[in-house]
Amino acid sequence: MTFEEFCGGALWDSALAWHPEDPRLTYCFQRVFLQWVPCCFLVVFLGYEVHKIRSSRYRDIPWNLLNVSKMIVVFLLVCGSGVDLGLAVMSKDNLPTVEPVTKVLNAVSYAIVLSLLFYHRKNGIQSSGTVFVFWFLKVCFGIPQIRSECQSFKNATGYATSHIYSYLTQYALICIAFVLEFFPDERPTTSSYPEPKKPNPESTSSFLCRLLFLTYDRLLWTGFRKQLSMDDMYDLNPEDSTREISPEFDRHWNRQPSSSATKSILPVIVQAYGGPFVFAGVIQVFMTALQLASPYLLMALLSWIAIDGPLWQGIALALGLFLSSLLYALLNGQYYFNNFRTGFRIRMALVSAIYRKALRISNAAKRDSSLGNIVNLMAVDAQRFVELTPFLHLIWSGPIVIGICLWLLYDILGVAVFAGLGLIVLMMPLSKVISTRLKVLQGHQMKHKDSRVKKIHEVLSSIKVLKLYAWEPCFQRSILETRDKELSIMGKAAYYGAGVYFVFTIAPFLVTLVTFAMYVLIDEGNILTARKAFVSLVLFNIMKVPLSWLPMVVTMVLQTWVSVKRINKFMNSEELDSTVVTHDKSEDALMIKDGNFTWSGTLPTLKSINISVQKGQLCAIVGSVGCGKSSLLSALLGEMIKVAGSVNVDGSVVYVAQQAWIQHATLRDNVLFGKAFDQGKYDKVISSCALKSDLKLLPAGDRTEIGEKGINLSGGQKQRVALARAVYADADIYLLDDPLSAVDVHVAEHIYRKVIGPKGILANKTRLLVTHGESILHCVDEIFVMRDGEICESGCYHDLLGMQGEFSELFSERTTQRGYGRSMSVVSQQSVAGNEAVPDSESMKDPRRQSRVPSRSALMSKEESKSGAVAWHVYWMFLKAFGATLGFWTLAFCVLTQISGIFSSLWLSKWTEDPVAAVDINTRNAYLLTFGSFGVLQSLSLFTGAVVLALGCLRASRNLHNSLLDTILRLPMAFYDATPIGRILNRFSKDVDVLDCVFPVTLRGWTYTLFNAIGVFVVISISTPTFLAVVPVLLVVYYLIQKVYIACSRQLRRLESITKSPVLSHFEETFAGQSTIRAFGEQERFIRESEEKIDYNQKVAYPGLLTNRWMALRLEIVGAFVVFFAALLAVLARESIGPGLVGLSITYALQISATMSFMVRMTSVLETNVVAIERLEEYAELPGESQSESTSVEKGWPQDGEIEFQGFKLRYREGMDLVIKDITLKVERGEKVGIVGRTGAGKSSLSMGLFRIVEASGGKISIDGTDISKIGLHQLRSRMTIIPQDPVLFADTIRRNLDPYEAYSDDQIWRALDMSQLAGFVKSLPSGLQYNVTENGENLSMGQRQLVCLARAVLRKSKILIMDEATAAVDMETDKAIQKTIRTEFSGCTVLTVAHRLNTIIDYDKIVVLENGTVAECGTPQQLLDDKTSSFYRMVKKAGIIE
Repeated sequence: MTFEEFCGGALWDSALAWHPEDPRLTYCFQRVFLQWVPCCFLVVFLGYEVHKIRSSRYRDIPWNLLNVSKMIVVFLLVCGSGVDLGLAVMSKDNLPTVEPVTKVLNAVSYAIVLSLLFYHRKNGIQSSGTVFVFWFLKVCFGIPQIRSECQSFKNATGYATSHIYSYLTQYALICIAFVLEFFPDERPTTSSYPEPKKPNPESTSSFLCRLLFLTYDRLLWTGFRKQLSMDDMYDLNPEDSTREISPEFDRHWNRQPSSSATKSILPVIVQAYGGPFVFAGVIQVFMTALQLASPYLLMALLSWIAIDGPLWQGIALALGLFLSSLLYALLNGQYYFNNFRTGFRIRMALVSAIYRKALRISNAAKRDSSLGNIVNLMAVDAQRFVELTPFLHLIWSGPIVIGICLWLLYDILGVAVFAGLGLIVLMMPLSKVISTRLKVLQGHQMKHKDSRVKKIHEVLSSIKVLKLYAWEPCFQRSILETRDKELSIMGKAAYYGAGVYFVFTIAPFLVTLVTFAMYVLIDEGNILTARKAFVSLVLFNIMKVPLSWLPMVVTMVLQTWVSVKRINKFMNSEELDSTVVTHDKSEDALMIKDGNFTWSGTLPTLKSINISVQKGQLCAIVGSVGCGKSSLLSALLGEMIKVAGSVNVDGSVVYVAQQAWIQHATLRDNVLFGKAFDQGKYDKVISSCALKSDLKLLPAGDRTEIGEKGINLSGGQKQRVALARAVYADADIYLLDDPLSAVDVHVAEHIYRKVIGPKGILANKTRLLVTHGESILHCVDEIFVMRDGEICESGCYHDLLGMQGEFSELFSERTTQRGYGRSMSVVSQQSVAGNEAVPDSESMKDPRRQSRVPSRSALMSKEESKSGAVAWHVYWMFLKAFGATLGFWTLAFCVLTQISGIFSSLWLSKWTEDPVAAVDINTRNAYLLTFGSFGVLQSLSLFTGAVVLALGCLRASRNLHNSLLDTILRLPMAFYDATPIGRILNRFSKDVDVLDCVFPVTLRGWTYTLFNAIGVFVVISISTPTFLAVVPVLLVVYYLIQKVYIACSRQLRRLESITKSPVLSHFEETFAGQSTIRAFGEQERFIRESEEKIDYNQKVAYPGLLTNRWMALRLEIVGAFVVFFAALLAVLARESIGPGLVGLSITYALQISATMSFMVRMTSVLETNVVAIERLEEYAELPGESQSESTSVEKGWPQDGEIEFQGFKLRYREGMDLVIKDITLKVERGEKVGIVGRTGAGKSSLSMGLFRIVEASGGKISIDGTDISKIGLHQLRSRMTIIPQDPVLFADTIRRNLDPYEAYSDDQIWRALDMSQLAGFVKSLPSGLQYNVTENGENLSMGQRQLVCLARAVLRKSKILIMDEATAAVDMETDKAIQKTIRTEFSGCTVLTVAHRLNTIIDYDKIVVLENGTVAECGTPQQLLDDKTSSFYRMVKKAGIIE
């Protein structure tokens, strides 16, 4: 049986279908194509529907009128098809075989739909795209058959009559079923997802709403009417949340063989998130087909004009152009939506994976991965996937489209097309060379970017120290040097980028020119008609997209490949070995046997360690600075690399670090640290850790917000909060790294008695304590003495003294110092006694109730987003940074480019309509030469404009970055106290990256597209003047769409920037507290918090994606109407315009959809990216510190070092209470003054006032008779020296840490190190002074860091020295040597010392006791000791210095 016999005739008959009077489709076409295509579509996508049903996590949609109606209608269709089949089988007419086969296919299809509807209801699927498209195809494809059935109704008999009635009935039911699919079913009653607070309407909307992006109409309208806030945002769809996305990534990552040298994220991304991306690829195939339909339809329309065919054919062709454009717009919306959503999911997965990896990396790997580097991985590298994914399909579809277009062009122009193909081939090596070079430059740029962000982070983290030392200019210069290197590479890349842009933007025209020239020159009989020229031009325009985008996509692929390698390197970095520490049951709580440990895998830091601590024991570790005490605790925690031996820990462990790690949270949350709130237990812990009096000082008690790194707590308070956190955890084993070092003798005694000692709250716990204090050593069960990474002695206190070894040397001064610790803030005995209970409050009574934190508890300022359009002054600021001259020439060359392009198109139209050019070679050559000249002019102006714009953007980027950096460094400390570092760092990483990489491309695209859009309307209006009647309406529609969209889009962009900062801040905080988090076993909680912050950010990013698609779809639909009107008006005016102008008009009209859509999108992207500039400019409005330099200060000032406080008052911020109240005090030249006082007395505040970190609120301070408020800040701060309580080091050499200005010789530096007891240690290092200190000085012990700070002071040797806890982390012997150095090296200097060990100031010239911001006592030590009622006497007696 032939196909014709099976089908009852031919499938297609052009003459019948295109009949001038009565067009019809063949019987076979109606039965096969129009009936089978919807059924085949259903069968093809049935597998997808089954997968969706099986993977659904919803269940049980209630029976309701809608789903019952759908099933009844489909059931009736199944019955109708069955009746049809029976009638066909029983019919006596000689029916073709296709008839019953079609009935069977329809019956099966309807049965499948009925089954899908049943299982959709059962599995909670409210709407189905497959079913919707099936009914849509049945309705559309049924229209021609309806016409045929109605036409044949009069002559129908027998089976034909019943068939017509049946088909009309079924078609009515199909229409009803289609209309019912417009509405979604009710929400399912059961779901395995958590119940959302504000459900996303997308999850409950119909397929049609999702197809047209109607679900976000309300959000767009809200954003148009008012400023959007996070309260307006919908919850994420459950399947788009990090909790659902991350496990998929982990599952596929862990599947990769662990034996492989390097795991890669690429296969993981493909396997985990490739589904929607592949589906988008399927859509791309259909889009390509629709795109290539346009030249065929245009060819038919121009042929129709040439033969003057019937009007209905012209209208049908115009309608065909409209429908192909409309369908392309709908598919394009889904294509980009699926790609963007895939990109977002990849970014979320990567950010989450990087965060989780950061919690697992070893300390050795941590040194190779700086915080700035990892921040860039999260903020920049992960973002690359979002930028690349939407365009990645062009890598394969682009060459295919180019190939098909060339094949079609060959059919039109013959071998001449190979000339154009040859030009494309010649461009490929150029593209390869440029792409390779860009790849190399991208890698170098990212290295410099990482270095810059790392340096900025260090500066922001240590800004207080930089201001105290007046080192801001030095570090600013270092950052700018790195920035210059980064910009230098970007400058080279910009030239390459401009070259790529030029080559591939002008390539379609050059290919057109070469092809047309070759066509008319190879054969005099080749005449360039309108049909050939403009159909070819449409094909060339179709090629223009992949030709212009391919190099950009290649560049993005290269950038992303660099990011992939960077992320792979981090994800493959070494992790902590969980097998280092075993947890076997044992009599000993802690045991190390023959242990050798190292930090970096080279020389062992700890050697031959043998230690055992029985359960319930209190043991101590003592030793000199840098001997390995803290490293020993880290070894027990599994933080070090075990080279040999075994470690066993039996029981749960908590750890208190030497440098307290405090979260940006309330004080209560810092203590609870994820544990359930227990009022009685909490009160006991607060009292035991001597925190009750501190709670009274805080504005909102334990609900006070603690700033980043505990910025609003003193050192002693931070240490006690960290200790309280450990005590509240109620673990079995406590590893305490010198927790008493930051508190005074009274508080230390209280903590020992109430917490650590034999009668303390931890009496039954195992405690291993690192300490320098001798008094408590009498009471410990065993002491381990360390020297050079080894345990050299162990035993009880008296046994060790009797050995006359290392221990007795360390504590040889024991008769003169019997304190319990070293004070950061000496509190009165009464204040300690008051630490018994925390007063009840309403918020504390119910531990489960989450009461709102009082507003006065907030320290950190909330990051506000600006409302409305971006202010014009922001654009003006960018233009000033860009440069007026460069701006003018950029605009001029853009105008020239577009004018030359328009004239070349009009000239081509004139050429094709000129009959003389067809017969006269000279005329033809003149046309060709002029056409080519316009092209050359367009090429030159385009390239020059691209270069000028790139240079201007580089200039603007340099100026804006440098201005922001300069502004940030000059802001007062009050700003840093209230602003999270992550918020500032986000501007220097993400916002600067937008300015560097995204904004230049956006600006270039916007300027080109703007002038191109103007050109399109000009050309169509010239070609078809009647089109001017439609232009105003179209422009109004375009304006309204972009107005609504941009108003919403810019707010979403601002909110996204704001919600991204907490992600980075939380990561930075986690990175700093890795050891504590791991010791407490709180990794999962922190991962959960990170995921919540990522989702919070995604709640804004996802609507940004959907609103972008909302705008693009509507613009493309309007563009489809532009094509329709241009074609229809050309059809109606065919008598007055020639085919050349018709071809020109429609050729440009076919571009309008993409051009206008791109223009509005680029306008929106431009404005949303300008938000990055707005954020950079935001801090410029804040008031800065006073001027840095003053001409009134002599070079040698101060010569004497005499300090006088006259009625001095100080408050930290406007509206706060005074912390220094009317102090009048005179310090004579060369005097040594000790300053003591309880917590909050104002000791550190006095220092801050002296350095003008905080400006005076009243009175004044004079140095050598000069009012310091009249002196430039840098001059003031550089002429004094302070050793701050927190030792801060930078990731640089030891030499640069001591002398960043490189103003001193090596001999001077070695002498300073010798005076600071560090020379021996530095000489033992492999590189000596050039030894690289890691970030935060983590490869030095805390004591060594403090000694480096002391060496800075010795090196500067200013006339005035302020010591604030300078020896808080050093042993007694080292402290004695340091005090000797200060007495000799600073003998002629004025020294103010905030007291720690009281014996160090007992021989000072003067003692000042501060109380509540005033001078309570002042006099010589002897005078104050003679007064038995003085506070100083009580302190000294309590410390055991006097009997």
